[in-house]
Amino acid sequence: MPGAIAKILEALEEFYGEQEAAWPTDPYLYLVWLHCGYPASDERCSRGWQILRNVVGVKPDQILAASLAKLTKALTPGGMVPEVRAKRLKEVAARVIEECGSDLRVGLQNAPSAARKLLKKFPGIADPGADRILLFAGVAPIAAVPSNCPHVMIRIMRGPEPKDYGVTYREAQKELQALPENFAARSRAFLLLKRHGQELCKRTKPRCGQCPIRESCALNSRAGI
Repeated sequence: MPGAIAKILEALEEFYGEQEAAWPTDPYLYLVWLHCGYPASDERCSRGWQILRNVVGVKPDQILAASLAKLTKALTPGGMVPEVRAKRLKEVAARVIEECGSDLRVGLQNAPSAARKLLKKFPGIADPGADRILLFAGVAPIAAVPSNCPHVMIRIMRGPEPKDYGVTYREAQKELQALPENFAARSRAFLLLKRHGQELCKRTKPRCGQCPIRESCALNSRAGI
């Protein structure tokens, strides 16, 4: 299996090119970035992030010092419910100061299970988000799976994905655990699978005819594509 996954990732990288994270890899800054756009996407979050940095700043004390109205206005270009996101940013900033002494990375220097538990206290963070933070922040080489497209790995390796999201995520994670347990291999896999899920292997109406790995895909084999 490790060899099969490696070949799949090589084919995806040849097709899409090397991928880079569009978000800050610092764990606290990622939490801020995440709430800069809604519905969350790299484009919306990055747009809101740039404006927030310019207008308010992204340090915990800067966010807490800003009025809710000013935060809301800064977050508006990032999408819907800016007032809700502004309140969540204040919650994030306050929790980081109160529980981590303004440095979330220090608070994550425990066992992965304890670090995950801490991250899940923050608004909008469940297991997929916590895994992503731990991986890209260099805290633990978790086999993180893109939260918006866990189906990709299952389709490629097994065929149709389960209907239950949690089951799909966990099964995709099991497949990725065959990769070397290091940050480079697992972050590379995350980024390539994320790109593939966004571009071609969409949750509905996947564009299988354009897929660079269609001959290796279990879903295509079962469907006779």
